[in-house]
Amino acid sequence: AIDFLTLTTNLKTTKRTGWIRQGVRQPESVADHMYRMTLMAMISSFSRSQLDTNKCIKLALVHDLAEAKVGDITPHCGVSDGDKYEMELNTMNQISQMLGPSLAGEEILSLWKEYEEGTTEEAKLVKDLDKLEMILQAMEYENEGCHEESLEGFFESTKGKWRTELGFRWAEEIVSRRRLRKKDDGNVTKNYAEGKGGD
Repeated sequence: AIDFLTLTTNLKTTKRTGWIRQGVRQPESVADHMYRMTLMAMISSFSRSQLDTNKCIKLALVHDLAEAKVGDITPHCGVSDGDKYEMELNTMNQISQMLGPSLAGEEILSLWKEYEEGTTEEAKLVKDLDKLEMILQAMEYENEGCHEESLEGFFESTKGKWRTELGFRWAEEIVSRRRLRKKDDGNVTKNYAEGKGGD
């Protein structure tokens, strides 16, 4: 157990790659992102009887666990999706073996695979929460003025990618609040609704 917990220290010290690329000062760590996402998983699923809240929380907790070893790989890192998946799967297999079945090793691996496949209702929601947490953080960095390059790309990358109605509605709220703050900025999308639906 201690070896595993020591490995997860890297989640607290690894800064999110996307923010570093855009010159964000003192960017959040992977663990920062995972923590708020886990809170989002709890509150978003709590009153929805068709969703397993405990599973949503667990999916959020483990979805970026492999980054403790492979780091935060983004589409700009020059690593193919296939190679990224294999690297992360190898790490998750190692973590599963490290913990063993008595310390939830098999469950953690199964949850990670469920998230990656993104086919269950819980996984669809948590995948949306991953994007929602990102654009919420982007808006907060914009409000703080602590970035050197534009963060517009983070919002653009989510358009048309929402898998759940809740994801779309929460995104609309975030974008609406951003628009109010930057109403004179012509670069802010005026009608985000065109991005609704799809995978």
